[in-house]
Amino acid sequence: MTTTRSQPTVHPASAANAVRHVFVRDLEIMTEIGIHPSEHFVAQRIIINVDLAVRDIPVEFSDRYSDVVCYENIVVGIRALAEEGHVNLVETLAERIASNSLQDPRVISARVRIEKPDIFDNCASVGTEIERVRALD
Repeated sequence: MTTTRSQPTVHPASAANAVRHVFVRDLEIMTEIGIHPSEHFVAQRIIINVDLAVRDIPVEFSDRYSDVVCYENIVVGIRALAEEGHVNLVETLAERIASNSLQDPRVISARVRIEKPDIFDNCASVGTEIERVRALD
Protein backbone atom coordinates (compact mmCIF):
# COMPACT_ATOMS: atom_id res chain seq x y z
CA MET A 1 0.00 0.00 0.00
CA THR A 2 1.39 3.38 -0.99
CA THR A 3 0.76 6.41 1.17
CA THR A 4 0.90 9.88 -0.23
CA ARG A 5 2.56 12.49 1.92
CA SER A 6 1.25 15.98 1.66
CA GLN A 7 3.93 18.28 0.31
CA PRO A 8 4.30 21.83 1.64
CA THR A 9 2.89 24.58 -0.50
CA VAL A 10 5.84 26.14 -2.26
CA HIS A 11 5.58 29.54 -3.82
CA PRO A 12 8.84 29.95 -5.74
CA ALA A 13 9.95 33.44 -6.62
CA SER A 14 8.46 33.89 -10.05
CA ALA A 15 7.99 36.75 -12.47
CA ALA A 16 5.31 34.75 -14.29
CA ASN A 17 3.35 34.19 -11.08
CA ALA A 18 4.16 37.61 -9.60
CA VAL A 19 5.72 36.16 -6.44
CA ARG A 20 8.78 37.43 -4.60
CA HIS A 21 10.31 36.29 -1.33
CA VAL A 22 11.17 38.52 1.58
CA PHE A 23 13.32 36.85 4.20
CA VAL A 24 15.16 37.23 7.47
CA ARG A 25 18.06 34.85 8.01
CA ASP A 26 19.63 33.76 11.29
CA LEU A 27 18.15 36.45 13.53
CA GLU A 28 19.61 35.77 16.98
CA ILE A 29 17.60 36.98 19.93
CA MET A 30 17.48 36.28 23.63
CA THR A 31 14.08 35.29 24.99
CA GLU A 32 12.45 33.27 27.74
CA ILE A 33 11.31 30.03 26.12
CA GLY A 34 11.06 26.42 27.19
CA ILE A 35 9.08 23.95 29.28
CA HIS A 36 11.73 22.99 31.82
CA PRO A 37 11.86 24.83 35.16
CA SER A 38 15.48 25.77 34.43
CA GLU A 39 14.27 27.61 31.31
CA HIS A 40 11.83 29.83 33.21
CA PHE A 41 12.92 33.37 34.07
CA VAL A 42 16.17 32.90 32.13
CA ALA A 43 16.61 34.25 28.62
CA GLN A 44 18.20 31.90 26.14
CA ARG A 45 19.46 32.33 22.61
CA ILE A 46 17.26 31.34 19.70
CA ILE A 47 17.82 31.70 15.98
CA ILE A 48 14.90 32.63 13.77
CA ASN A 49 14.53 32.35 10.01
CA VAL A 50 11.48 33.68 8.20
CA ASP A 51 10.68 33.36 4.50
CA LEU A 52 7.57 35.09 3.20
CA ALA A 53 6.13 34.44 -0.25
CA VAL A 54 4.73 37.81 -1.26
CA ARG A 55 2.26 38.64 -3.98
CA ASP A 56 4.13 41.06 -6.18
CA ILE A 57 1.88 44.02 -6.81
CA PRO A 58 2.57 45.09 -10.39
CA VAL A 59 4.16 48.47 -9.87
CA GLU A 60 6.57 48.90 -12.74
CA PHE A 61 10.01 49.83 -11.44
CA SER A 62 8.65 51.35 -8.25
CA ASP A 63 11.17 52.50 -5.69
CA ARG A 64 8.57 53.28 -3.04
CA TYR A 65 8.82 51.78 0.43
CA SER A 66 5.03 51.47 0.60
CA ASP A 67 5.08 49.02 -2.34
CA VAL A 68 7.03 46.31 -0.51
CA VAL A 69 6.79 44.05 2.51
CA CYS A 70 9.59 45.47 4.63
CA TYR A 71 12.06 43.13 6.31
CA GLU A 72 12.70 45.76 9.00
CA ASN A 73 9.04 45.49 10.05
CA ILE A 74 9.38 41.70 10.16
CA VAL A 75 12.39 41.92 12.50
CA VAL A 76 10.72 44.53 14.72
CA GLY A 77 7.59 42.35 14.91
CA ILE A 78 9.58 39.24 15.86
CA ARG A 79 11.43 41.13 18.59
CA ALA A 80 8.15 42.48 19.97
CA LEU A 81 6.65 38.97 20.11
CA ALA A 82 9.75 37.62 21.86
CA GLU A 83 9.55 40.40 24.46
CA GLU A 84 5.93 39.63 25.42
CA GLY A 85 7.05 37.16 28.08
CA HIS A 86 7.77 33.50 28.61
CA VAL A 87 6.60 31.04 25.96
CA ASN A 88 6.70 27.30 26.63
CA LEU A 89 7.12 26.03 23.08
CA VAL A 90 9.14 27.12 20.05
CA GLU A 91 6.11 25.94 18.05
CA THR A 92 3.96 28.56 19.78
CA LEU A 93 6.38 31.36 18.96
CA ALA A 94 6.66 30.14 15.36
CA GLU A 95 2.86 30.17 15.02
CA ARG A 96 2.71 33.72 16.40
CA ILE A 97 5.36 34.91 13.96
CA ALA A 98 3.59 33.27 11.02
CA SER A 99 0.23 34.69 12.07
CA ASN A 100 1.72 38.15 12.47
CA SER A 101 3.31 37.91 9.02
CA LEU A 102 0.07 36.83 7.36
CA GLN A 103 -1.65 39.99 8.62
CA ASP A 104 -0.21 41.73 5.56
CA PRO A 105 -2.61 40.89 2.71
CA ARG A 106 0.29 40.68 0.23
CA VAL A 107 1.85 37.72 2.09
CA ILE A 108 0.78 34.40 0.54
CA SER A 109 2.67 32.10 2.88
CA ALA A 110 5.04 32.25 5.81
CA ARG A 111 7.75 29.72 6.60
CA VAL A 112 9.22 30.12 10.08
CA ARG A 113 12.11 28.17 11.60
CA ILE A 114 13.15 28.57 15.22
CA GLU A 115 16.29 26.92 16.54
CA LYS A 116 17.66 26.57 20.04
CA PRO A 117 21.41 26.21 19.46
CA ASP A 118 22.57 25.83 23.06
CA ILE A 119 20.50 22.86 24.23
CA PHE A 120 22.77 19.89 23.48
CA ASP A 121 26.55 19.82 23.33
CA ASN A 122 26.68 17.32 20.49
CA CYS A 123 24.39 18.96 17.93
CA ALA A 124 24.23 22.34 16.24
CA SER A 125 20.63 23.08 17.20
CA VAL A 126 17.14 21.76 17.83
CA GLY A 127 13.86 23.40 16.93
CA THR A 128 10.94 23.48 14.58
CA GLU A 129 9.94 24.78 11.18
CA ILE A 130 6.38 25.54 10.13
CA GLU A 131 4.73 26.84 7.01
CA ARG A 132 1.38 28.57 7.00
CA VAL A 133 -0.60 29.63 3.95
CA ARG A 134 -3.14 32.40 3.73
CA ALA A 135 -6.67 31.04 3.88
CA LEU A 136 -8.57 31.38 0.63
CA ASP A 137 -11.34 33.96 0.71
